[in-house]
Amino acid sequence: MELSSISRRNFLNLAVGAGAAGALAACGSSGPGTSGGGSGASATYWYLTGAPGEQIRKDTVDRFNKDNSDSKIQGTAYQNDAYKTKIKTAIGAGQAPTIIWGWGGGGLKSYVEAGQVEDLTDWFGQNAAVKDKLFETSFGPATINGKIYAMPAETVAPIVLFYNKEVFQKNGAQPPQSWDDIMNLVTLFNGKGIAPFSLGGQSRWTNMMWMEFLFDRIGGPELFQGVFEGKPNAWSAPGAKEALTKLRQLIDANGFVKGFSSITADSNADQALLYRGKAAMMLHGTWTYGSMANDGGNFVKDGKLGWMNFPPVTGGKGDPSNTVGNPGQYYAISSKATAEQKETAKKFFKDAVLSDAEVKEWVDSGAVPVAKSSQSMLAASKDAEFLNFVYDISTKAKNFGQSWDQALSPTAAEALLDNIAKFFQKSIGPDEFISNMNGTIGK
Repeated sequence: MELSSISRRNFLNLAVGAGAAGALAACGSSGPGTSGGGSGASATYWYLTGAPGEQIRKDTVDRFNKDNSDSKIQGTAYQNDAYKTKIKTAIGAGQAPTIIWGWGGGGLKSYVEAGQVEDLTDWFGQNAAVKDKLFETSFGPATINGKIYAMPAETVAPIVLFYNKEVFQKNGAQPPQSWDDIMNLVTLFNGKGIAPFSLGGQSRWTNMMWMEFLFDRIGGPELFQGVFEGKPNAWSAPGAKEALTKLRQLIDANGFVKGFSSITADSNADQALLYRGKAAMMLHGTWTYGSMANDGGNFVKDGKLGWMNFPPVTGGKGDPSNTVGNPGQYYAISSKATAEQKETAKKFFKDAVLSDAEVKEWVDSGAVPVAKSSQSMLAASKDAEFLNFVYDISTKAKNFGQSWDQALSPTAAEALLDNIAKFFQKSIGPDEFISNMNGTIGK
């Protein structure tokens, strides 16, 4: 089993904050790739290109169609940016595919408010075995106003705190167990001429991960939940200013590598700083493990990479088991589909999505699928220790918060990333950040 080298751009290939694509450029040279076929009760399903997911999605469709000749799935694969444009236009025109591939959260919420997707709450109630086989923490971004509007699917990717064990050992340091420990380590490593934290700050969402954890650890998950629900002045909720103040103290203390605002995450330069010992720690998604294993020489192979959940903040409300990141991908059913197509989609969800065969394919690709059955397959991986850590942190989290730029509307997400960049550049402080973001609620 080999871990795939997956960037967040690939992992979050429906990032709502990203710019829209121009021309529709689907896989292949002459248009979108398709699989399956049929008529009558046949359902359509649009998903994304790119390894390893595209082949795994196609294999799942092929297996379903082999067993269901009268109610097939017609799969069509699109490249990332092209898909974002295509699906938005199709849903707006009432011509969405039967099965809508997405990231839940803010995008799904907009579909729900427009009456474009089916309420699956009762279906999950009638098919408890389907719901029970999935990570409980994966249902958050699928749930809008207490109702489930999408099937959690595919894989999970929490944000974790990586550290260079060799750097820690040489400097007599221990992994931080609290926010106070983090600030003490900043002093220690700066004194040794080592950057405390690597950060690809030009990418902006990398900075966002710090806010997500500090808001959770200090104010609890309900703090951002108020923002997601559009409550007036939700960014002013108790804990927000304290979280921003602590983050500002970390920036002022030179907690991040010099020049971080010019470092892009897509180049993996932030990861290189960690495995080359130029930085001691890095807060990042679990998808970076594969690229550090591939690009970092023997860094991962020799056991020099350490990992842990983000530590608690003394006096904070957030449960230490909480995590943030990407709890899964999400399949919704178009409300415009025929009754027969909807039934085919539900049968696909029940019989094919995250079947044992699909789960094995995801595990073999080096990912942790959101199916509980995956745990028994992880032991065979050469990266079993890390994958089991990802499994445990994803299943045992009291709350798994979705990345903010996925949870918010495209307009609010872009404003968020812009204000986060300004905050890290110290052109605005906590009060101005809160005021600016309160102005985006409901947009």
